[in-house]
Amino acid sequence: MASFKKYRVGSKFKLSQIDPGDTAFCEGNEAAQREEIDALAVELDELQNLLHAEGKRKVLLVLQGMDTSGKDGTVRWVFSRTSPLGVRVAAFKAPTEEERARDYLWRCHAVVPRTGEIAVWNRSHYEDVLVPVVEGWIDKAETKRRYAQINDFERLLVETGTAVVKCMLHIDKDEQRERLQARIDTPGKQWKFSMGDLEVRTKWPAYQRAYESALSATSTEHAPWYVIPANSKRHRNLMIAQLLVKTLRQMKFKAPAPDPALKGMIVK
Repeated sequence: MASFKKYRVGSKFKLSQIDPGDTAFCEGNEAAQREEIDALAVELDELQNLLHAEGKRKVLLVLQGMDTSGKDGTVRWVFSRTSPLGVRVAAFKAPTEEERARDYLWRCHAVVPRTGEIAVWNRSHYEDVLVPVVEGWIDKAETKRRYAQINDFERLLVETGTAVVKCMLHIDKDEQRERLQARIDTPGKQWKFSMGDLEVRTKWPAYQRAYESALSATSTEHAPWYVIPANSKRHRNLMIAQLLVKTLRQMKFKAPAPDPALKGMIVK
């Protein structure tokens, strides 16, 4: 099995070091890979049951990436066998008027996972150190302050029992072009396409630099970033499923002790 070490963001991280077309976590033929994804999804459901039964800790999966990088697809495949009662997905869009009237982390606090729950953030608080940076809405000093605030926010989550798993879905510009074109050419997928996607695409280099800076500044010991090569959708799903299962295994859940009052009870 491939190691996650290469993909964990460190202090001297460069996004160019990770090949978006890498498929290191794909082993065997396509059928074997699909079987592995399904097996991981089943195990994830079992681990989520133990997380819920223990009732003390939580898990937060953060998914970031350029348009078409596969955040929705990741949720659909990785959690395909998990009870919807144990997983809650929050999609972060442009801030509403209500949200803009408060600090940028306010809307995040409202959707952190409850005890026994896995929360998945489709985009996240990191939008506030990506879009404003690229658009020039905040300066370098404010950006640096936000990095520090995000690190403190995530430390708070970890210290109160939340395991934070952060994944940047890494695709290249050619792969994005193909996926955007497929949306345009497929009537059933046109609803996914926005003209704004093309505007953001013209700023590709600026977004790559913003991601590189944000990941380097906020990949901490308590909440590290992992860059997920995502040109291959199957590889993306396998890698994230393996990372999430590994994280949950390491939490070593303990189910509640048997209730003595139930010993010998017969249901009639």
